[in-house]
Amino acid sequence: MAHPPDPDKVVITIGNEKITEQQFEDLVEGLPENYRQAARGPQKRAFADQIVQATLLSQEAEKKKLDQDPKLKETLNYQRKVILANAAFQAMQKDVKVDDAAVEKYYNDHKVDYEVIKAKHILIRVKGAPMQARPGKPELTDEEALAKAQEIRKRLLAGEDFAAIAKVESDDSGSGAQGGELGEFKKGMMVPPFEQAAFAAKVNEVTEPVKTPFGYHLIVVESHVTKSLAEAKPDIETKLRPQLAREEWEAMRKSATVNMDDTFFGPSPAPPGISPVPTAPK
Repeated sequence: MAHPPDPDKVVITIGNEKITEQQFEDLVEGLPENYRQAARGPQKRAFADQIVQATLLSQEAEKKKLDQDPKLKETLNYQRKVILANAAFQAMQKDVKVDDAAVEKYYNDHKVDYEVIKAKHILIRVKGAPMQARPGKPELTDEEALAKAQEIRKRLLAGEDFAAIAKVESDDSGSGAQGGELGEFKKGMMVPPFEQAAFAAKVNEVTEPVKTPFGYHLIVVESHVTKSLAEAKPDIETKLRPQLAREEWEAMRKSATVNMDDTFFGPSPAPPGISPVPTAPK
């Protein structure tokens, strides 16, 4: 939100029940993470409608004393446990101690994930490529596309402006309009031949034409850096917290006295894990 939620501003009134901006934000915060952005943006009114529906129908259920039904009481009690379990697991992730040695080990084991390059390219499309040709441009055979890429490379080596050529000649219309700029990317984000050539290229040198299913690319790497351990640490801690919280849960489970009737449930196929039930809106 652009401003802190107002605890006094009433944004929904349902009969005698009022919901403030702060209460609405608290309800949004309680949603699964993948729903929150939508509930704060394009689906804000839809979520408010769900709140109205749930409130009116729950009031009707209470009038009919459905909340006193033994089966429903058991279901409500279980749902309460599920919500509290989710809250507990989130708190465990927040509070768990992330050891510096674990962060360093993860960094060393996944250093490739923190290798980032910034690059630009010019694409010469080949006939049959899995993307539409730019309007007015002829379909080129493999040999014709390669020859054109080699000719453009000569122009670049002779000092012509990369961005100007990309805007006119590149068949990647998205990056072409930006002078060929692709921005930053890591390994695994581009098709393999492009990735291999880009990560092997020297900074500011024009590569030889690189063949991919789209055609021939001329690539210029503008920067090639690997984030330091200190720079990567916040991201690594975020990645490690759920794993460490699960380990804490598993220790909790092992120390608890739990008995299940194998004749009723069958034998346990594997060590138990934690799988909080989401409480997403329908």
